[in-house]
Amino acid sequence: MTLPALRLGTRASLLATTQSGTVADALRAATGREVELVRIMTDGDVLTGPLAQLGGTGVFVAALRDALLRGECDLVVHSMKDLPTAAVPGLAIGAVPPRAPVRDALCARDGLTLDALPHGAVVGSGSPRRVAQLLSARPDLDVRGIRGNVDTRLRKVDDGEYDAVVLAEAGLTRIGRTDRITDVFDASRWPTSAGQGALAVEVRSDDPFAADLAAISDADAEITALLERAVLRRLEAGCAAPVGIAARLDADASDADAVTLVAEVYALDGARSVRVERSLPRAAVAADGGREDAAAEVVAELLGRGAGELADLVGSGR
Repeated sequence: MTLPALRLGTRASLLATTQSGTVADALRAATGREVELVRIMTDGDVLTGPLAQLGGTGVFVAALRDALLRGECDLVVHSMKDLPTAAVPGLAIGAVPPRAPVRDALCARDGLTLDALPHGAVVGSGSPRRVAQLLSARPDLDVRGIRGNVDTRLRKVDDGEYDAVVLAEAGLTRIGRTDRITDVFDASRWPTSAGQGALAVEVRSDDPFAADLAAISDADAEITALLERAVLRRLEAGCAAPVGIAARLDADASDADAVTLVAEVYALDGARSVRVERSLPRAAVAADGGREDAAAEVVAELLGRGAGELADLVGSGR
């Protein structure tokens, strides 16, 4: 018997459909089933204004989740960094496919790097974390908010409205815009958003198909992205909180299969920050319980060193 096609819910942007198309291809190869994309419009696609004022990156997620819960699709694909950390009854992350590059990238006029930008250069970013990091590295910059898809933001550089914009290297890679990158920032020194570069495939937790998703999940991506999310969840950072969290696997470390975790909380103006770095055995953070324990220790150290005084961290009230 031929099984019906799987309906994969996705935002309609070029980046979202490209990401979802990659997941669809992996599902076809792993399960033999046809997969069709179901394009869903989200509030984040139609509302204007700073994301922090609209409710954060979660505005891109709610419509997809509602469609999944109503049975209009069988699974949805999110950029992991857009996915709120609070659990939703009836839904579960069924797979974390192989992760794309996690770094932030500068796309500037005339091939300029961050250090080479002129004094007072106008740099666009809609992320409070990136704003704080930019000002920490270059307090002289004029960092301004920006919205729109990747090509819209790049066009603002081409038109001279901005000297540069900061975007995720992952998104630029997925849609073939890496030629626009003029500088990249080392994630160990410039930690990115939790889950950046990773995708989350979400399903109804009672759907028998959920078990099949394990075939397209990547163990390395799961460990790093879910560890980052555990720290963010424990911090309970507000959507406007400048928080960078990055985990990387260190196969060449003296303790093979170690995971290095960096978490940094910034003041909005970038003038101060609190940073914690830990090396953890991979086996210790391979499951949810170990990730939660590690996150609790890291967050306790961040808060003990005053991170709650720098940013809107609900978790500072623990």
